[in-house]
Amino acid sequence: MRCTYPLALAAALPIALAAAPALADTTVVHAGNVIADADSQPTGPATITVTDGRIVSIESGWNPAPAGAETVRLEGMTVVPGLIDLHVHLTGDPGGDFWKDAVEPEEWGVVVGAKNAAKTLRAGFTTVREAGSAQHSGFSLRRGTEEGMIEGPRIVAAGPALAIVGGHGDVSGFRPEVNAVLTSGYTCTGAVECAEKVRRASQNGADVIKITATGGVLSQQGRGLEAHFSDAEMKSIADTAHSLGLQVMAHAHGARGIEAAARAGIDSIEHATYLDEAAAQAMKANGTVLVPTLMAFQGVTERLGQGIYTPVVEDKIRAVAETAKVFMGRAYRWGVPIAFGTDAGVFDHGRNAEEFALMVAQGMPHREAFASATTVAAQVLQMEDEIGRLAPGYSADMIAIAGNPLEDVTVLEDVEWVMVRGRIAE
Repeated sequence: MRCTYPLALAAALPIALAAAPALADTTVVHAGNVIADADSQPTGPATITVTDGRIVSIESGWNPAPAGAETVRLEGMTVVPGLIDLHVHLTGDPGGDFWKDAVEPEEWGVVVGAKNAAKTLRAGFTTVREAGSAQHSGFSLRRGTEEGMIEGPRIVAAGPALAIVGGHGDVSGFRPEVNAVLTSGYTCTGAVECAEKVRRASQNGADVIKITATGGVLSQQGRGLEAHFSDAEMKSIADTAHSLGLQVMAHAHGARGIEAAARAGIDSIEHATYLDEAAAQAMKANGTVLVPTLMAFQGVTERLGQGIYTPVVEDKIRAVAETAKVFMGRAYRWGVPIAFGTDAGVFDHGRNAEEFALMVAQGMPHREAFASATTVAAQVLQMEDEIGRLAPGYSADMIAIAGNPLEDVTVLEDVEWVMVRGRIAE
C-alpha cells in the first residue's frame, strides 16, 4: 500500500529538515595531564571536550562522553597546545641543486608540499608560516589543509618573496635569459615599485609579506650578507603592508641590514646571524621579533663536503657556522623578543622540534622555549585568541607527549598524538 502525506505536510517537510540543526561533531579527550600554556602547571587527569573543531571545556577528572561522541584515551600522556613554526618552506626539500628551478614545474611544489605538510603535522606543529613559495603552491596547500583535503597544519602563507633584482630571493646562477624567464615577478627597485609589489602580493592572496632584506647563505652570489633594499624601499614595503593589514617578515643576516629593517618597521627578522647590540636595540625599540631558525644552520652544516652545495655556498656556510651557535643567546641576553621558527625545508621536514634543544643550548630556559612556539608565536601571527593555548573557544589544536616540556622542552621531539582544528591526524 502506497504511503501518502497530506499536501501541506509534504510541502513543509523539506523546510523542517533544512531548519533542523546538524548533529554536532564532538570528541572527548581523557588526558593524564593538561598544560594549557607556558604560564600554567600540569593539571592532573582532565577531560577536554571538543565540538565542531573548538574546545568547549577543560574539566578535572575523566568525565564520561555524551552520547554519540568519540572518546580519545590519553590517560598516560600530557596534552599541550599544538606547536607553531613561524618559518617553513613546505614546498621544498633540502639540497643544493638550485638548477631544479629550471626543470621542475611549480605544480610539483604542491606534491612535495602535501608530503611535507603531513610530516610537519605529525611532528606536532599544527600551525606554520610558509615563508616563501611559488605563486600558487603555498596558497593551494593552505586551502587544502583548511578544507581537510590534505593532512597538514594551518598554513599562514607568504607566496613569493620580494627581492632586489639579482639578490637573495631572485633567480640567479643561470644565463641571463634563463634568469629572466624563471624570475618570480616580485623583484622591485625604488619605493614606488616596492609598494606596488606588496599590493600585488596582497591581491594574489598573501597572508604575510616576505622580503629578503639582505644577502643569503644559500643563494648563488658570493656577495656579502648586508642590506639589499634601501631604507626608503624597506619603509615603503612596511608602510604599504601595514596599510593593508599585513605584517612583514624579513630574511636578514647582516647587522646593519637587520638594524635598517627594524627601523623601517619590519615586524620580524628571520635568521639574524650577525646581530650586534646596536641592531638588537633597534629591534627592541621597534618591537621587532627575532625568529632565529637555528635548525637551518644545523641542517646546512650537516651537508657540507658532500658535493650538495656549490663552492660559493659552501664558503658562506662555513663563514656563518660558528656565529650561528651563539647569536640567539646574545639576542636573548639583550632582551630581544624571540619566537620559534626553523626554516624547515633547508633541513628535513619533521625535525622541527629539534630547534628547542638548540635554543636551550644558547641560554633560553625550557619554559620560555615552549612559550616561543605557542603563546609568543601566536602573538606574532596576531592569532593569540585562536591558537597557542588550550582554553574554551580556542581552535582544538593540541598534541600529546610523554613528559613535561616546562621542565624539558626536548620531550616535544616525540609526539604521540595530534589534533588540528578538531581533526585527529591519522
